[in-house]
Amino acid sequence: MAAPVGEQVKVIDTVKAVFVAATADDLAKFHAVTTADFYAYDNGMRFDGDALMQAIQKQHAAGYVYEWNVTQPEVHVAGNVAWITYINKGSVKNASGTQQVTWLESMVLENKGGKWKIHFVHSTRAAQ
Repeated sequence: MAAPVGEQVKVIDTVKAVFVAATADDLAKFHAVTTADFYAYDNGMRFDGDALMQAIQKQHAAGYVYEWNVTQPEVHVAGNVAWITYINKGSVKNASGTQQVTWLESMVLENKGGKWKIHFVHSTRAAQ
C-alpha cells in the first residue's frame, strides 16, 4: 500500500536534501536529515556516520562533480518508519569529461519529532 501523498513528498524531499548537503559538502545539513546512527552501503563498502560525507568531500577535492536525481520513487510508510526505492539518474564529471551514471538506490527513514531522517542508504550502480 502506498504512503499518503503528503508523507511521500516529505520522504522524497528528505532524500533530495541529503543530495543538496552532499553536493555542498555541508555536514550541518547532512546531520539535519540523517539519524545519529546513520550508515550507508555504497561503492562496495559500509560507511558509518560522517564517513560517506568525508569520502564525497575527498572526491570533490580531487575535482569530481556529482549530479544526483531521484526518479521513479516508490515510498512506503509504516508508522514511524519509511522506505524509498528510486533510480538515481545523474552524472560524474572530472578532468576527463562527464559520464552519465544510473544508480539503483534505497533508503530507510525514521520519523523523529515529525521530521523524516535517513537511517540507512544502499546504492549500487545499475547495469549498463
